[in-house]
Amino acid sequence: MTNQSPKTFVECGVREDIAAALAEVGITHAFPIQEMTLPVALAGHDIIGQAKTGTGKTLGFGLPVLQRVIGREDEGWEALPTPGAPQALILVPTRELAIQVGDDLAIAAKQRNARVATIYGGAPMDKQIKLLERGLEVVVGTPGRVIDLYQRGDLKLSQISMVVLDEADEMLDLGFQEPVEKILDYLPEKRQTMLFSATMPGPVVAIARQYMTKPMRITAANPEDQSKTKASIRQVVYRVHHMDKDEMLGRILRANNRGRTVIFTKTKRDAARVADELISRGFAAAPLHGDLNQGAREQALRAFRNGKVDILVATDVAARGIDVEDVTHVINHRVPEDEKTYLHRTGRTGRAGNEGTAVTFVDWEDLPRWQHINDALELGVPEPVETYSSSEHLFYDLDIPLGTKGRLPRSERTLEGLDAERLDDYGDGRERRSSRPARGERGGRGRTRSDKSERGEKDSRSRRPRRARSEEGSSEARGERRVAEGGERTERRPRRRTRRIEGEARAEGSERTERRTSENSAERGERTERRPRRRTRRVVTESE
Repeated sequence: MTNQSPKTFVECGVREDIAAALAEVGITHAFPIQEMTLPVALAGHDIIGQAKTGTGKTLGFGLPVLQRVIGREDEGWEALPTPGAPQALILVPTRELAIQVGDDLAIAAKQRNARVATIYGGAPMDKQIKLLERGLEVVVGTPGRVIDLYQRGDLKLSQISMVVLDEADEMLDLGFQEPVEKILDYLPEKRQTMLFSATMPGPVVAIARQYMTKPMRITAANPEDQSKTKASIRQVVYRVHHMDKDEMLGRILRANNRGRTVIFTKTKRDAARVADELISRGFAAAPLHGDLNQGAREQALRAFRNGKVDILVATDVAARGIDVEDVTHVINHRVPEDEKTYLHRTGRTGRAGNEGTAVTFVDWEDLPRWQHINDALELGVPEPVETYSSSEHLFYDLDIPLGTKGRLPRSERTLEGLDAERLDDYGDGRERRSSRPARGERGGRGRTRSDKSERGEKDSRSRRPRRARSEEGSSEARGERRVAEGGERTERRPRRRTRRIEGEARAEGSERTERRTSENSAERGERTERRPRRRTRRVVTESE
């Protein structure tokens, strides 16, 4: 097998129109996992496929799905119980992976009359419902959104004849075991089930035993590659000081022949901060983490794939959704939580037969966790060498020109950047936070004119009720006092303004007294003339 040349897709039994669509984008020969999977899957058998990340599992299950569904122009379309209802369902753990799988299948189905739709959370449901109403053959989705649309009655599953669980181990790690089992219970019992995963933990095997019928297990591995990590990925590990990481990153990113690079951080805040730092150093970087809305996340992935940025700073939420063949470097900004996460992260490089480099920064406090990963994967680096941005071996290990600094010269800043990629507004209520503060906003200082006016409006609104109450009360008091004094209107004099305001309390007190007197008099049928207080005193004296 190793001495034979790779087979073409047509030789593996794939339809000519599907093979022609793949050839248009330069995909002409099958990878080992595809060569082994395609004949079995095309025959309709259940499959458990296991292969390392980046070995081509997507087309291994995607091409049989596209080929075996009945398209609108195919014989038997009219005989379907519900023409236009989905015939195949592909479940994936993350939104990013759903988009990637959907895009890959759409490319393969370009000349095939099979329609593919991608449904996932974080995007408007009404657009996805419209796709379902128009009719389609293949649905790629995340478990949560699939259940939502099914329970609403918008997604019909009664006609599903093929179901695929992609990245099954990750799906269960993310807590989707119960939703996945619920979806499988929704489906007809008579169906083809295919399960693909990089690892096979116990829960994955349990699902296979419960929901699959005599599955054939296929494991694709290069006999010359006996390591637990891919032989095409070079593993480089350094013990670093956290205060020196930014400069080290900058110098590594200026290595010779560096292409697209993914930097994995531990937290969302770290992803945003590292992206900001790299942008300030002149690099074309984009953050990708859970605090960004769906439109911003898709914008970052599109900009990365389209070459408008060449650095993606991501949390593990994106580890399963980045399927770009020419990623040359993966950098672990912090040690991953376990060996499975390490494999998934580093598997973003060295894909489709290419070579890659994985660099891991080990902080002093993370050394025990790294030693556990090292032992589990047999990497042979239990004690990483202490390394700084000025260490000579750093330059030699990663082919960095001597004397390189961690800031990109202006003459080398040729990429368009994240803002050159369109941003779709899904109206989910969360604004996209810019990865770099606008000019005049660094450090919270130097507000722009619009910021000042905005703040002025807020201040004026906050002060207005107090001033309005003061002015309203004073004007009413003055107006009523003038009526009480015979309706005379006096001109406002600035020098007497203080005395008028000071007399408001007395005026209001006399008004209340006069109002009560007037009401009592009205009850007795008497009308009393409102007189100044002094005159009343003189009248009383005369009566005495």
